Amino acid sequence: MFRDRSLVPAEAIRLTALGLLAEGPRRYGDLAAAVRHFTGRIVGPSLDLMGSSLELLRYEGLVEAEAGDDPILRLTAAGRGALAELLRAGLRAPVNDLAKLGLVLKLRFLHHLPKSEQAEQIDLVVTAYAQELARLEDLGANEGTAPALFRDWLTHDIGEVKARIAWLSRRREALGE
Repeated sequence: MFRDRSLVPAEAIRLTALGLLAEGPRRYGDLAAAVRHFTGRIVGPSLDLMGSSLELLRYEGLVEAEAGDDPILRLTAAGRGALAELLRAGLRAPVNDLAKLGLVLKLRFLHHLPKSEQAEQIDLVVTAYAQELARLEDLGANEGTAPALFRDWLTHDIGEVKARIAWLSRRREALGE
């Protein structure tokens, strides 16, 4: 993890693989394809995300596999623990592709945590968006003479962040925590 406890690229791959296996066993090749597909649709092709091996999960005891060329992988108890720990990772304001991937992965697999922890994690997401909102509003406060196109984009972007905060707050309330 980075110093701020947010995910490094290899951990994003681990989270994706463990989260998918938490939903059911998969063949090695199918898991590799699903991980590549999901992460590629969020961040596009990325060399940072290609280097992680699913074999390491087996070596670390996070998954178990049948023998064979394309074994079926299953999550172990240690794998469930690792998944929960990765889901608790911090978030950076989602202003770059890796931060966005961390956010999307958290939302995709959050249901694997108890409701109280889901609520805590949603609070972390709201905090990250609040930081992004403050950054954008500060930019707007110092760009009053910028061209209208830029100011309109900034107003639109601020509106999107506010809408995400409101949506997440409603989801948080729905958890009843």
